[in-house]
Amino acid sequence: MGFSLSSSSSCFPTSSLSIKITKPYCDVRLSHRSFITTRSHKPNLLGQPVHGLTTDASKNWSFITGSRIATKPKLARLDLSKNIRGVHASWLANAQVASNAFTLGTIAVLPFYGLMVLAPKSELTKRSMQSNIPYVVLGLLYAYLLYLSWTPETMQLIFASKYWLPELPGILKMFSSEMTLASAWIHLLVVDLFAARQVFHDGVENQIETRHSVSLCLFFCPIGVLIHVITKALTNRDGPAKHGT
Repeated sequence: MGFSLSSSSSCFPTSSLSIKITKPYCDVRLSHRSFITTRSHKPNLLGQPVHGLTTDASKNWSFITGSRIATKPKLARLDLSKNIRGVHASWLANAQVASNAFTLGTIAVLPFYGLMVLAPKSELTKRSMQSNIPYVVLGLLYAYLLYLSWTPETMQLIFASKYWLPELPGILKMFSSEMTLASAWIHLLVVDLFAARQVFHDGVENQIETRHSVSLCLFFCPIGVLIHVITKALTNRDGPAKHGT
């Protein structure tokens, strides 16, 4: 709004008086920020609970433009920390069990091999080789590891071919698990000890040297059995010649 006022007189020099009033402009903005929480019944994202799903609402007010509300949703926070910690703890637990079983199984069979090699004619060795306790203990440990390592796809990996025969790629994938590998190691320890005991008993019965064969049975069981067969054959061949002389 504005107006002008002018005056003139012949007695005075021409002058002009102008007054201009401008419409006042006032722009006051008030800002109010609030948070609106959006809730739903057990929200989930990829099967995981979602926490902190909120909307940031800003309310602006002005003499000119009036009030205005602007909303800006915040990204939801997916809480995976608990599940990640759980999976990590589970993996560590399985790895520790497999490692302990591997070590304990190996230590458990060493005294029996030591007796057969260092004191084959001792009564303690003979009584120890007649006991079935080591096979029961190792058998239970093997069953426990087999239970922990068993998965729904284990049978598919074992019998992967169309003829229901094991195939090397499937067995390789199956033994990529530490638990499965530990159970296989216990399996080998039991079978090797049983074969070594049979070699020892056969040697005592037929008076055949078995210390070298028993030693090989610890890590190379088929070779140890083969060496025992060869040793027995050579001993039986030389026996009649010695008696004849």
